[in-house]
Amino acid sequence: MTTHRDSTDALSDFADLMAGSGTVSADTAADRGRTRRVLGRILLAMVLVIALGALSAGGYAAWALSAPLPAPTAQLQDRAVAASEPVAVAEPSQGASAVTVSGAPEYLGADGLHAASGTTDAVPIASITKLITALVVLDAHPLGEGDAGPTLTFGAADHALYDAYYVRGATIAAMPAGSTMTLRDAIATMLIPSASNYAHAVSTWAYGSQSAFLGAARAWLEANGLTSTRIVDPTGLDPGNVSTTADLLRLGALAAADPTIAELAATPSLALPATGPMRNTNELLGVDGITGLKTGNLGNGTFTLLYTASLDVGLGEPLAVTGAVVGSQTREATNDVALRTLASIRAGFHDVALADAGDVVGTITTPWGESAQAVVARDAALRTWSDTPVEVTVDTRAPEVYRDGAVVGTITWTAGPETATSDVVVAGHIPEPTAWWRLTHPDQLG
Repeated sequence: MTTHRDSTDALSDFADLMAGSGTVSADTAADRGRTRRVLGRILLAMVLVIALGALSAGGYAAWALSAPLPAPTAQLQDRAVAASEPVAVAEPSQGASAVTVSGAPEYLGADGLHAASGTTDAVPIASITKLITALVVLDAHPLGEGDAGPTLTFGAADHALYDAYYVRGATIAAMPAGSTMTLRDAIATMLIPSASNYAHAVSTWAYGSQSAFLGAARAWLEANGLTSTRIVDPTGLDPGNVSTTADLLRLGALAAADPTIAELAATPSLALPATGPMRNTNELLGVDGITGLKTGNLGNGTFTLLYTASLDVGLGEPLAVTGAVVGSQTREATNDVALRTLASIRAGFHDVALADAGDVVGTITTPWGESAQAVVARDAALRTWSDTPVEVTVDTRAPEVYRDGAVVGTITWTAGPETATSDVVVAGHIPEPTAWWRLTHPDQLG
């Protein structure tokens, strides 16, 4: 006869077996074996489910706890740099002046700087006339760089010029009859001490007569675009020798481009056998970079100066300056205008302080609610010209770690061709997010 047992009995027997209760019958033992096998399978399935769940949860947690953090949000302040005052080229209190500056095209543009003040009328230019005389002579008898040229022999008529110009109160240099001199030295005597008798003698030698020279001078002026300049004698003693500041700047460029004229105009002094020691009438040579060119003086408000300068403004290559001053009452006033003009141009190139280390740029805020100031890492300045505007850009990025000094971006200043940069860093400590924030914000992790 077969006895039937329900599951409750089987579980009870299993419990008794597990508890070590007494013996059971063979049928009961068989039933209990089957029950143990079923429960074993159930327990094994439960363990596998729990283990797999633990492994899945552990993989997410590991990723969430180590994933890259999102970038912070930067709230930036206006870091605009106040514009500098525009450069004001110095102006004369009397007379007129003009200046042109070339070089540094990235600052001054391809055409350079041009400034002028005072009258644009043609005025007496005095001994600046001798620059024209020299250029017209060299047009007929050119000299190469370092070339002494032909030899001039002075006769009785040339020697007589010494007395003729002496009684007119002009600057003169010895010219003994029968003496000789190279063309280069004769032009040097005309330009450096501004000897009028040499200007007359050399121009006559070059063209055969004064009328021929003056005709050549007029043609040369027209050919070179000096249409507002008039020459009536080779020395400048006649107030009919006139020009405008615009024409004088053009004349200065022509003179500076001639190697003979440029070298002689920059010579402070020289001594020749026929003349003895002579000094340049341009007292500004070597001052503030001035390299030439010629002075003039007829008195009574007719002091003139045509000058060139090599102006160092801290940009590597110096600027090339040509300036003209006319109509001043004194030599001192004339020189003052030139020096103030150069100073004003030099001051136009200046360093602009952009930021000091520690200056606050803004606030860095993280998605998990922490914040700190963002500051400039180091002092910054750049060189610029006049009132060139300074543009500012700030770029931010996520740091590798959120702590004091961590780089969160860069700030860049640009003015013309110049650029300055500095890191933007965290000022103070930004706590990293908690593990709970990481585990609960998977959509914000990298």
